[in-house]
Amino acid sequence: MRGRWRKGLRVDPAPVLLASGNQAVEYFTRRDLLGEKVEPIETLWELQCAEHILRKQQSDGAWNYHGGREYLRAQVHYNQIETYRMLGELIEKYGLNRRHQQIGKAAEFLFRCQTAGGDFRGIYANQYTPNYTAGIMELLIKAGYSDDPRIEKGFNWLLSIRQADGGWAIPLRTVQASYKTTVLRGTTVEPDRSKPFSHLATGVVLRAFAAHPSYRRSKEARHAGELLASRFFKRDTYPDRGTPEYWGRVSYPFWFTDIVSALDSLSMMGFPKDDPAISHSLDWLRDRQDRKGLFRLKLLRGKDKDLIYWVCLAVCRIFERLA
Repeated sequence: MRGRWRKGLRVDPAPVLLASGNQAVEYFTRRDLLGEKVEPIETLWELQCAEHILRKQQSDGAWNYHGGREYLRAQVHYNQIETYRMLGELIEKYGLNRRHQQIGKAAEFLFRCQTAGGDFRGIYANQYTPNYTAGIMELLIKAGYSDDPRIEKGFNWLLSIRQADGGWAIPLRTVQASYKTTVLRGTTVEPDRSKPFSHLATGVVLRAFAAHPSYRRSKEARHAGELLASRFFKRDTYPDRGTPEYWGRVSYPFWFTDIVSALDSLSMMGFPKDDPAISHSLDWLRDRQDRKGLFRLKLLRGKDKDLIYWVCLAVCRIFERLA
């Protein structure tokens, strides 16, 4: 029954979301949380914020990354990360998909960054990036490319690059290599698969699995989800965003692994709310809800003044799925 999710919170957040003044937040609140009939998603594509982003797309489908240091990576690789970031804004906040011509152009630009092996290469120069590979795949799947054979190739690569324990890590870190220029632009470093998984990398990779209608039900994803849940609020094995407080530093669209992005994936994968790690995490979020119904968390990335509403919407979607 729609609405049961609100009983799990201290304060009903729907009124503050509907009064946010953000048309997209209001749209998704009515559609995803209240179960109301709404206008076609294309109405959001015409909003000024979405059109502002679309106007900056280049003829090759990419968005230009201003600045950057080409001794680290080529400009096309900087543009890859900027295109990934802009697609996140368009797909997650305004619901654009491959039916929009410019999303198709952006997708083809990103697919040109995919290697014959299946990974998306360049953001770490010559090195493997299971986290960015999966992050790009997540958005392409949400844009309507779930059945594309290039996405299948990406999943095959992700499954092939797992650590022995079934999770993922950034290969450079498993051999204690740094992000120095000589390393990034050197020979591709193979991971030491005997080393333990990273919850930072595993949480990002699982977002691609959770977004896919078939792979979210795979035994490999389920096992990795259990590994991720076992690390909630703990220190990561590796130094990148390694301390426990990063679990509470959140962004939207999701970027790194935090407690909201992790619960978002696990709730889409069918993990139950009475799982001890998930139950504890829901209590942790509930305790951080203010009198308006918003969640007081450390907000990262971007200058969007409405980020607190987007994060609230993301948390409420989790409670709705688990209700």
